[in-house]
Amino acid sequence: TNISLICRKKQCAAYVYLSEFLKELRRTQAMQVTSTSPQTIQKAKGESVTLGCSYTPSPFDIGELDIEWSVVSPDTTQKDQMLLSYTGGIKYLHGLAKGLSFATGDPSAGDASLSIAVLSPAHTATYQCKVKKSPGVDMLKMSLVVMVKPSVPKCWVEGGELVGEAALLHCQSAKGSTPLKYTWRRESAGPVPAAATQNSATGELKISNHSLSFAGIYICEVNNAVGSEHCRINLKANKPPNRAAVIVGTIVGSLLLIFILLVFIVLLYWKFNSRRRYEKEFSNEIRYRTAQCRHTGAE
Repeated sequence: TNISLICRKKQCAAYVYLSEFLKELRRTQAMQVTSTSPQTIQKAKGESVTLGCSYTPSPFDIGELDIEWSVVSPDTTQKDQMLLSYTGGIKYLHGLAKGLSFATGDPSAGDASLSIAVLSPAHTATYQCKVKKSPGVDMLKMSLVVMVKPSVPKCWVEGGELVGEAALLHCQSAKGSTPLKYTWRRESAGPVPAAATQNSATGELKISNHSLSFAGIYICEVNNAVGSEHCRINLKANKPPNRAAVIVGTIVGSLLLIFILLVFIVLLYWKFNSRRRYEKEFSNEIRYRTAQCRHTGAE
């Protein structure tokens, strides 16, 4: 009896050991879903993208293969939006998932990657790839951010580009997803002088005291996570006008204007007097002729 009891205990222990071993084996060899894509993908509008999703089933996974791609709802009270699925050897496109497809012709071969042909900002979301093959199941999530590349910026100078005065260079891109970063540099005459200050957020390059050393061609580059553009501008260093000459010219111009006004007034006065004199002589002539006619009639 004792021997039978000992045998039963050994059999029970062996069974428990085997059961735990099989559980551990299943755990280590369970369905595994992996991706070579980064967890957060940034792409430009109009480009294409492939969201990687590879899977390796366990030898114990013997059920029907089921693959699901969905957009994870940011609201936990709402259901995720199904995009694409593969079950029973058939691909299904759900809802308004136009332009989406499996990256490979046969997703049952271990590659369930999702391909989006033409990206738009509406594709910005968190995506989930879920692979089931009973009893195995695994999933992964990744974020896609679709951004707009910067447009070609406009460069211009505020100020007269005069030596000794302040000059302000502007650079502005009309389109592009934030944050946009602006960087000024000189094309061939070395780096931007340390005395000049630039603002990478607004695209301004400020020169407090302009001189010949600042003159040259400047390039402004604007970039974000998905692209960059640039513009060029030629900054001149004009000599300021001679102030003495300006003052003399102003005085001479003022005197000339006064002279012209005086001449104009004299001409008006002369014309007015000439007209009055003519009208007076004409009136006297009429009176004389009238009186002469009366005298002749009386005779």
